[in-house]
Amino acid sequence: MIGIYLSGTGNTKHCVEKLLNLLDDTARCIPLETPYIINMLENENTIVLGYPTQFSNAPFMVLDFIKRNPELWKGKKVFCVNTMGLFSGDGTGCTARLLKKYGAEILGGLQIKMPNSVCDSKLLKKGIEENRQIVKNADKRIEQTAEQIKRGIYPKEGLSFIAHIKGLFGQRLWFYRKTIYYTDKLKISDSCIGCGLCSKECPMKNIKMKENRAVPGKRCTMCYRCISLCPQKAITLLGEKVQEQCRFEKYE
Repeated sequence: MIGIYLSGTGNTKHCVEKLLNLLDDTARCIPLETPYIINMLENENTIVLGYPTQFSNAPFMVLDFIKRNPELWKGKKVFCVNTMGLFSGDGTGCTARLLKKYGAEILGGLQIKMPNSVCDSKLLKKGIEENRQIVKNADKRIEQTAEQIKRGIYPKEGLSFIAHIKGLFGQRLWFYRKTIYYTDKLKISDSCIGCGLCSKECPMKNIKMKENRAVPGKRCTMCYRCISLCPQKAITLLGEKVQEQCRFEKYE
């Protein structure tokens, strides 16, 4: 068994690592951008795939990775995990349907509410104690799920036809253009001091350093990692100002 994840602010990383540790404390858990990840996955039969939901869709980086490696999934057993700030619909189903197309067996799906990770919007913002309670509730759900899986019972959250309809009409149709490709909307203000942290941490290597300044490219996967880490709060995506840097570590 192996866990792979895309995680910008640490929410999904925490959830996948916790679930895997409860199921098999010897299993590896690695980010999607890990070098040689293909070789690692080829040698594993069971995969836990985790990612945050974006407008009731999986991040394009995740979908793109699946599509670029179609032969990898044949015969694999995959359990899909997605994290959400409020609503997911069929967040797990978005990858499950694609994986099945390439020959994977979908074991199940788990959709977990976590603190909102969109740093440059006031929408869904909550106080630190409320977010800590959200994390506690998530941990309890993960523990319950692990016990179910040990008994051979896999949750099927987000995989049904009804969930598909909810996700499609709840958000995905209206915001499809935001998630169908990588985005070129990342903005870096004059507050940038050229520390290079964003360039180092970007999973897509989308940010380059030029003349001691960070310059965004056109392949942002909207993970919010750079925005949540920037010491100057100089980076935005959906909004115009950083409201809160939402790192998981704040809520532990």
